[in-house]
Amino acid sequence: MRSGITSDGVSNESSQVPTRVRIGLLGCGNVGGALVPLLESRRDAIAARTGVELVIERVAVRNISRDRGVSLADGVLTHDAMAVVTDPDVDLVVEVIGGIEPARELIMAALNAGKPVVTGNKELLANHGAELFALADANGVDLLFEAAVAGGIPLIRPLRESLRGEPVTRVMGILNGTTNYILSKMSSEGADYGDALAEAQRLGYAERDPTADVEGFDAGAKAAIIASIAFGVKVVAGDVYHEGISGITAGDIAIARRLGYVVKLLGIAERDAATGEVAVRVHPAMVPSEHPLAAVRDSYNAVFVEGDAVGSLMFYGRGAGGAPTASAVLGDLIDAAVNLTAGTHGAIGSFGRARMRPIDATSAEYLLALDVVDQPGVLHQVTGAFARHGVSIRAAEQEGAGPEARLVFITHEAVESSIQATVRELRELDVVRRVGGLLRVIGS
Repeated sequence: MRSGITSDGVSNESSQVPTRVRIGLLGCGNVGGALVPLLESRRDAIAARTGVELVIERVAVRNISRDRGVSLADGVLTHDAMAVVTDPDVDLVVEVIGGIEPARELIMAALNAGKPVVTGNKELLANHGAELFALADANGVDLLFEAAVAGGIPLIRPLRESLRGEPVTRVMGILNGTTNYILSKMSSEGADYGDALAEAQRLGYAERDPTADVEGFDAGAKAAIIASIAFGVKVVAGDVYHEGISGITAGDIAIARRLGYVVKLLGIAERDAATGEVAVRVHPAMVPSEHPLAAVRDSYNAVFVEGDAVGSLMFYGRGAGGAPTASAVLGDLIDAAVNLTAGTHGAIGSFGRARMRPIDATSAEYLLALDVVDQPGVLHQVTGAFARHGVSIRAAEQEGAGPEARLVFITHEAVESSIQATVRELRELDVVRRVGGLLRVIGS
């Protein structure tokens, strides 16, 4: 008789034999293709430690004839993803196809059938996570998603479990390996943005269409998920302010380096303890060269979690790639399988309504560079614009002379709306030839 999980969640084998949990895998590309051999190599060790034997029963793919470099038994592959989800011989579903549909429909079908789901789908969870979490809780099964946010870095589980009682105030970090690689090349080699992007594409770090990465949408989806879990409120991708790195120049990088900073694309989720407002944003920022995030290079990710009691914690590692992400999927898969055999699940809890603070109401220090006419009185006119909008200047210097004259300012902490009003006025001044990039300063 074939072993598996019965309808009441109890193994139909004796307690001396590992309980078999049969997996339906949706997608066998970069992550799914790495998961299959990883699971095969770890199956006996997992069974010995947990009493659960994990077996891949069915795999849904778009192209059955494609060589995926993995060994699967005849009849395992199918085009029909829904047939995998509804197959009575499948106990648990792993979704790594990405996108919103049909992934949302497939996950909902699995949860409604009482089957736990493990997913790495950041786009789906950033837009529909709250409803899917509620559906999982209603059906008494797990929906686990460690791989959706930081690849192989364990972040969601610490936020959900270890820090459940911690009043988290801010989560901040490098959430996208592609942009970090590009900015690292620009910083270390003085490369232009276009050349660094081309190198990232050649090495496979960037897609042919890199928009989701370089314009901050990928990091924004991850930031939305992080904010939801860290603060217990419903934050969706549309709540996140996005600003990418395509406008960053080698000149911006050079100015930052000379002033003792490194430019990084950061995802930041903050909660104001006094008002309860939540602000979530993704944008380039200058971090001091001695800050730990400044040393995170190439395609690596790093995330800071800050709380009132715990202080600051840092999570660091590979935030993307088939093998690291598959490792995170396997960790969730083991948890979900063990919970299934025990007839339990890890409830994620309900999400309150988020009171979002718009980007205009956030505050930071700022760096602003201006190409100006080199003549008497210019500095007075420029600083007057700052003063009229209540923006205090912390440091100022002039670079070059004549047609190459440039003024560089770093402000004290100021409100975003005041900075933007200052920039608009500066653009109208006859003595300002060009307003350069505006960079926020984080971590001073």
